[in-house]
Amino acid sequence: MIVTRRTFARRTLALGAALVLPLGCATPRAASAPSVAEAAFGALSNGTPVSLYTLRNAHGVEAKITNYGAALVSLRVPDRAGAIDDILLGYDNAAGYETDTAYLGAIIGRYGNRIGAARFSLDGAEYRLAANNGANSLHGGPTGFHKRLWRAQASSDAGAARLALTYDSADGEEGFPGALSVEVVYTLDNSGALAIEYRATTTKPTHVNLTNHAYFNLAGAGDILGHKLTIAAERYTPVDAGLIPEGPLAPVAGTPFDFRTPVAIGARIDADNEQLRRGRGYDHNWALDGGMTQAPRAVARLEDPATGRVMEVATTEPGLQFYSGNFLDGSIVGKAGRRYALRSGLCLETQHYPNSPNRPDFPSTVLRPGQTYATRTIYAFSVAS
Repeated sequence: MIVTRRTFARRTLALGAALVLPLGCATPRAASAPSVAEAAFGALSNGTPVSLYTLRNAHGVEAKITNYGAALVSLRVPDRAGAIDDILLGYDNAAGYETDTAYLGAIIGRYGNRIGAARFSLDGAEYRLAANNGANSLHGGPTGFHKRLWRAQASSDAGAARLALTYDSADGEEGFPGALSVEVVYTLDNSGALAIEYRATTTKPTHVNLTNHAYFNLAGAGDILGHKLTIAAERYTPVDAGLIPEGPLAPVAGTPFDFRTPVAIGARIDADNEQLRRGRGYDHNWALDGGMTQAPRAVARLEDPATGRVMEVATTEPGLQFYSGNFLDGSIVGKAGRRYALRSGLCLETQHYPNSPNRPDFPSTVLRPGQTYATRTIYAFSVAS
């Protein structure tokens, strides 16, 4: 399931990518061995200490992850001039993540995105979930994986720095059947790529759909409307007023949802379109070309023309949720006291489709005993020449 940098770069050219340089060529720092360092990150309200792990590659690219919510806290990458900046929204300590309501950087489970009417039937039994998004269940419920303390084990070698996080979800937790054992591994390699690998097993048939909810801003500040986005998808899932997919997949051609060639996010976000009104902008799932795959393939490219930073996304998943930060309103105070205003960050969540447990026509999210849930997503960073 590993994609080499050469293979990944070749595939991204099909998405309309400009010539890019690996981050090892862009950053001025001298090379050193990849490393992982652990530090205190404050404590939860009950006094439980939380840790922060810093992964660095040989060229000074840096990812920080906390064991609370297995959240990706920061990503520091260079621009075309070599200036390094944090391109993620997040918080300065564990207290921020404990009270967070926007899922900043968190691992989402058991079910990323929405399940309609907060219920599903599986093998003849009905399961009721917490309705934490109107009548629907969102992101695994109010105390999903983003509100859990994970076990962490760090390692590094000459090629990469890694952090493996594990969590055991009890049978019935948030209404889901089966005891679920989950492992998420973050790997930062020397090319400037951050991979997230997800694995899970269960004791009973259940539904699983894991993802990461990082908010990216390749400029480091301001809004993301000038970012250019490409998504390799000819169809998407239109939604009802509750943002639950309705009807069949729809073609993107001739709509504001056509990102098959690079388009500035702000170019059509305010178009007279019912789907955009329902999401207050983009908050939709794209049905990726090729569906579920064994190895990650290139599915999206994001570029900030001002800084030259480029992020390319590869995944094994069949879907991609593009969320343009429509519900950020300045009420969240993040790192260094910064208030996160409307569209100050965006999410590209690799996933199965929303409400799949209630849509037999969608790719299945059922996991049964004896099976292993395994998906992989890669965020590769570079700079445009």
